Amino acid sequence: MRPDTQSLPRPATDEPQPLWHAQATVQVLQHLESSSLGLTGAEAATRLAIHGPNGLAAAPRPGWLRRFARQFHNLLIYTLLVAAAITLWLGDYLDAAVIFGVVLINAVIGFIQEGKAERALEAVHAMLASHAMVLRDGERHEIDAAGLVPGDVVLIESGTRVPADLRLLSAKNLRIDEAALTGESVPVDKDPAPVAATAPLAERGGMAYAGTVVAVGQGAGLVVATAGHTEIGRIGRLVSGVQSLATPLTRRLDQFAQQITFFILLVSAVTFLWGSRVGGLPPLDIFLAVVGLAVAAIPEGLPAIVTITLAIGTAAMARQRAIVRRLPAVETLGSVGVICTDKTGTLTKNQMTAVRLLLPGQRVEVSGAGYAPEGGFHEGGQSIDAGQNEGVMRLARCALLCNDAQLHHSEAAGWALAGDPTEGALITLARKAGLDPAQEAARTPRIDSIPFESEHRYMATLHHDHAGRVFALLKGAPERVLALCVQEAAGQPLEQAAWQARMDEAAGEGQRVLALAECELPAGTRELGTSDITPRFTLLGLVGLMDPPRPEAVAAVAECQAAGVRVVMITGDHATTAAAIGASLGLREGQPISGAEIDTLDDAALSARLAQTDVIARASPEHKLRLVANLQASGQLVAMTGDGVNDAPALKAADIGVAMGQRGTDAAREAADLVLTDDNFAAIAVAVREGRTVFDNIKKSLLFILPTNGGEAGLILIAVFAGLAMPVTAAQILWVNMVTSITLDMALAFEPAEDGVMQRPPRPASEPLITRLLFARVVYVSLLMMGAAFWVYHWELGRGSGLDVARTAVVNMLVMSEVFYLFNVRHFTASAWRWETLAGNRMAVWACVITLVLQALFTYAPPMQALFGTAALDAASWALIVGLAAGKFVLVEIEKAVLRRFGVRRM
Repeated sequence: MRPDTQSLPRPATDEPQPLWHAQATVQVLQHLESSSLGLTGAEAATRLAIHGPNGLAAAPRPGWLRRFARQFHNLLIYTLLVAAAITLWLGDYLDAAVIFGVVLINAVIGFIQEGKAERALEAVHAMLASHAMVLRDGERHEIDAAGLVPGDVVLIESGTRVPADLRLLSAKNLRIDEAALTGESVPVDKDPAPVAATAPLAERGGMAYAGTVVAVGQGAGLVVATAGHTEIGRIGRLVSGVQSLATPLTRRLDQFAQQITFFILLVSAVTFLWGSRVGGLPPLDIFLAVVGLAVAAIPEGLPAIVTITLAIGTAAMARQRAIVRRLPAVETLGSVGVICTDKTGTLTKNQMTAVRLLLPGQRVEVSGAGYAPEGGFHEGGQSIDAGQNEGVMRLARCALLCNDAQLHHSEAAGWALAGDPTEGALITLARKAGLDPAQEAARTPRIDSIPFESEHRYMATLHHDHAGRVFALLKGAPERVLALCVQEAAGQPLEQAAWQARMDEAAGEGQRVLALAECELPAGTRELGTSDITPRFTLLGLVGLMDPPRPEAVAAVAECQAAGVRVVMITGDHATTAAAIGASLGLREGQPISGAEIDTLDDAALSARLAQTDVIARASPEHKLRLVANLQASGQLVAMTGDGVNDAPALKAADIGVAMGQRGTDAAREAADLVLTDDNFAAIAVAVREGRTVFDNIKKSLLFILPTNGGEAGLILIAVFAGLAMPVTAAQILWVNMVTSITLDMALAFEPAEDGVMQRPPRPASEPLITRLLFARVVYVSLLMMGAAFWVYHWELGRGSGLDVARTAVVNMLVMSEVFYLFNVRHFTASAWRWETLAGNRMAVWACVITLVLQALFTYAPPMQALFGTAALDAASWALIVGLAAGKFVLVEIEKAVLRRFGVRRM
């Protein structure tokens, strides 16, 4: 080892790293100029100066002022601010104050809901260990993990979080939980031997990666990568490099804002030119009329209503244990056409479970999932009593006694495992059979044991029964245990080929298979050594284990598929295991795609393969990113669910990221838009339903708001082009918009889901917010509202009423039309002639009552009359207003009946 470590240049962050997993430990030590005794303190200090601390650099985050300013970055908001500035310049302080107030409220709500900066990178940092046990100068030292450098030798043991990427030098019964990094559902056996250079991350047995956790055993490893050069650092760069996508709703709102702004500017320009050049109106008068036209046409309450509707949807989702981190994400799930979901901990519980017992002459299925001892035993579709089945009981007793794990139960956390997941599954199996661990340990106490080691691939324990009988129990890899057995439990000779076929069948269904056996030993035996483990055992049977799907996930996948939403499972597991889980979930599991295959396909070929299957196995973070991008490129709106740090880049890249809240890593939660607090995939189906309801309610708000704006703008246009006095003032227009926005519009945010909301296909990604049918409804209702308002206006003037009375009647006509129209718009095309229309939304009824009270004050209260230039109306005026509003209600219902006749159900 040379003392001049300046010859070790600091590599660039994105420079390809050597294939450490494919090199022998001697080569790695030589490459990094280190030894099994580690570095000297002086060398470590020099290398630290070269490589820098073992930590990830934080990405710059915008300050609160910039984040608040971004809430105004919307064309519709800009138009409102210009209108407010003009009205302020003209001295119309009331109108300006109302517009500025609406814009400010919208910005504050958005800032509160969405103001939290993305912390995905910081969460990745938290995956790194804070301390490490390292060899320096040949002695053990516990140091801050930030001080690790390439060439350090780190010691790891059960419970340790790996502090950097390590090339293992030694391993003693070492298994590492890599689920958060690779998606592998069980801890991975580690061995210092090199593997193929092309081995995927999950199969690099000689490596221990930063952020993973040692499940059992101990080992020593050479630091080969720190900070941004680690696999965690690479994923962190993927996260920081992914741009957050605009949601479908924000894209549609931006498109709508552009359309309505262009339309308003065009109409305003034409109106100004007509009024000044053809109509001969003074420039100031026509300019004030154009400002009134713009104020009338702009739906200034829409941003606030959309935000409030989303906030109400957020609260509804929270009651379903789904926490929304970005407000527009509430609606996005209702738009997605594909849900890409991680398997481990998302569709499954990430708890190994014994699902099948293969006994001599018997095949017994085991029900129940996870570590809770709930479930039973079934043979040939019939339930069996385990206590009366000798084969089941002998195998279950062996599974319980030849075991070092423990299960603990608490009311708060339920059943929790201390130890290896496979052994936890075996304890649960024994408990399902009615065995009590404490009683069995007392009845046949353990005398000695041989712990599991990768060299011999079995665990053995020695027991006695207080009556002089001594026996050994054995469990391990089927091939190894079968080689040590001479007979079956029934006393028959062992048929190796038959058992091999049964084992292959279970493995082909994605099960991990263990064999269990026992043998009698001479009385008085007190020690158990490897020399005692010879071909003398009796095979009790095989246990098939897997991390099974959550029962509720199966139903949720079916519901999503019924709603036209494709579910694609992406996992780090083997293809066989992934296909078996996919089949049990109802996915197209044939011809699963592996990560290695993805690397060989171009985008077109990958699209073709994705059309053939819903199962992707051995997928890395880069594979997940590419899959999401490929689906998006085909025009799909994509949701991604996951719980590991390996899922974080894809969670951020997807149109909506959904993270698991309990087992999910901080990295996954911070990269996601939606967090499921109970890790239940079934909540996604509920969220899809809620998202579709939210979007429906936003469209209903548009259906409600835009005819009012259209009717008001139409009144002004007709007055200008006909040379008439203005039927309403700008202040009166804002009163109508403000009153209906805070009452009637708000009621639509509480609308329940439409019938059949989960039986219709997702909306196309290219579908605009204002569809042709919706636009036709808006124009139709605008014309009805405008016609009714002009009728009332001319009727009042015709019977000798003053302009103030006529304008007051017009305002009340507009508001009363909206009160009746509210019950039209509660359903897109379904009939409003039913009790549910009135009783199904109490907020709608109360909103109408409040609106009528406010209109009474507007019409009769002297302060309001002075402020808005209104006057009292008589009974005849109210009779005409109510009659015309009711007539408009009937005409809209006739239009809905026509649409129903043509099979239209949504707009």
